[in-house]
Amino acid sequence: MATPPDQSGDELTARQQAVLDAVLALMVEQGGDVTMTAVARRASCSKESLYKWFGDRDGLLTATVRWQASRVRAGNYDRQKLDALALRDSLIRFAANWLSVISSPTSIALNRFAIAQASARGGNLGAIMLANGRFAIGERLKPVLDAGREAGLIAFDDTETAFRSFLGLVGRDVQIRLLLGDALDIVAPEIERDAARATDQFLTLYGTAATAAGRSQTNA
Repeated sequence: MATPPDQSGDELTARQQAVLDAVLALMVEQGGDVTMTAVARRASCSKESLYKWFGDRDGLLTATVRWQASRVRAGNYDRQKLDALALRDSLIRFAANWLSVISSPTSIALNRFAIAQASARGGNLGAIMLANGRFAIGERLKPVLDAGREAGLIAFDDTETAFRSFLGLVGRDVQIRLLLGDALDIVAPEIERDAARATDQFLTLYGTAATAAGRSQTNA
């Protein structure tokens, strides 16, 4: 498999972003595999351009997953001046972004296709999804968790375990229900409430006395 350029959403050109959006749209419409020819036709570009930008089909899929995952980011914070309020806000922003992404038709289509391919010979979208989706997202949130621990706001022994706990509280059974066809009507206000609730539950589990004091002042 050719490896595409290591690009985040900010480093892609507008033309490349349009191509990746075309891939996502095709996956939603077709509910499965896409070809370089179909992508070139939908994006109104040549297959030569696709190969130049992304290497090959797997490279295109990798870039598509990265593009989708790039929408999940924590809020801005100053690591040197991190307090309970800033930590909570960063976690809520990450949670809300992640819920918005995983509940979108494009993510549902990507995940369904990856699952269908998981046991197929030569199908490696599942590995692409893990490496450039879930694992890449973890690398964005773990520094926030580590910063919170360094600031004495949360306490845990293992960052990966804390990250999994947070994802579990945020995601609950939403993703599996959507993948199985449950017609959940997830709207922005509900996402914000769920993100805040999950963050507060996480801080109850892992927060320190300093975090509790900061949250009490906020709620006063």
